[in-house]
Amino acid sequence: MKTKVKNFSAMIVVCAVALCCGVAAAQSYPTKPVRLIIPFPPGGSNDIVGRFIATKLTERLGKQVVADNRGGAGGVIGTEAAAKSEPDGYTLLIISSAYAINTSLYKLPYDPVKAFTPIAKLGTGPNVFAVHPGVPVNSVKEFIALAKAKPGQLNFAAAGVGSFQHLGSELFKSMAGVDVGIVQFKGGGPAMIDVIGGHTDAALGSLIQFMPHIKSGKVKALGTGGSKRSVSLPAVPTIAEAGVPGYEANNWWGIIPPAGTPRPIIDRLYQEVSAILSSTETQKVFGDQGAEVDKMNPAEFGPYIVVETAKWGKVIKEANIKAE
Repeated sequence: MKTKVKNFSAMIVVCAVALCCGVAAAQSYPTKPVRLIIPFPPGGSNDIVGRFIATKLTERLGKQVVADNRGGAGGVIGTEAAAKSEPDGYTLLIISSAYAINTSLYKLPYDPVKAFTPIAKLGTGPNVFAVHPGVPVNSVKEFIALAKAKPGQLNFAAAGVGSFQHLGSELFKSMAGVDVGIVQFKGGGPAMIDVIGGHTDAALGSLIQFMPHIKSGKVKALGTGGSKRSVSLPAVPTIAEAGVPGYEANNWWGIIPPAGTPRPIIDRLYQEVSAILSSTETQKVFGDQGAEVDKMNPAEFGPYIVVETAKWGKVIKEANIKAE
C-alpha cells in the first residue's frame, strides 16, 4: 500500500511539474519568430486572411509572425509541411473549406483529424460570380443565356480540382443547366489573374479575394453566393435571386497548429486571435473585403470542421469529382 501511495504521489508531482512547465512556456511564448503556413499561392483568399492575421499576431505577440506560402495539390503540400512540424507553437496553419474538401479528394499524407488541434475559426464569406468586363453580359441571366447559346465555349477559372472555386462552379453549372468549361489553376491568385487578363471568361471565387478588383473595375460582379446580399455589394443580387434559385456557396477560414502543441500555448493563441477578431478594425477590414468575422473557440471549431468535411464529401461524391 505504501508503494502505491508513493507511486501515486510521484505521478501527482510529475503532472504538477508538467503543468507548471506548460504555463511557464505559455507565459514566455514566443521567444522567436512564428511561422504561419498559408497552403496556397499569393493572391487567394487564404493568403489575404493569413497575411492580415500574421500582421496582427506580430503586433500582439511581440515577435514576427512570418507568412509562408506553400502552395500545391489543393493545399495538401503546405498542410503536410505543417503537420510534420514540431508541435511547439512556432508553426501555425491557415485553413479554409479546402481543408474539409481535401479529405474526400486525396489520399492524404496526414490524418486531418489527428494531425492538428483547432485554435479558432476566423471568418466566413460568400463566393462571387465575376466576369471579365469584355464578356458581353450584365447579369447572371444574361450569362446563362450566352452559355446556352454557345455551349462549351465559355470558361470558368478555378483554384484547382476540388477547390472552393471548383465546387462552386460545378454547383452553378448543375443548377443553371449550362455547359461551361472549368480551367484549373494552382491557386485562387493565378485563377484571378487569368480572369483579369481576359484569358478566362469568369470565376466563382471568394468575394474577399475579388473585392479589390471589382472596386477597380478589372472584373464585373454579377451575383454573390450568400443567402442574402453582401453588405459590401448591396446593389449586386445574390446568385439565387439573379437566376439560379437555391444557389449558395460560402467559404471560411481558420487557424490550427500541429497536434501536441501545449494547451497553455493554444489558449494563449486563442486569446490573442480572439482579441484580433473582436476589434472594430478587423471587422471593418473583413467587411470591406466582403467577408465577416465568424469567431469559434477550439471546442466549437473542431466539430465544425467535422460537419464541413461530411457536407463537402457528399457534394464531391454526387458530382463524381476526382483529383488529377
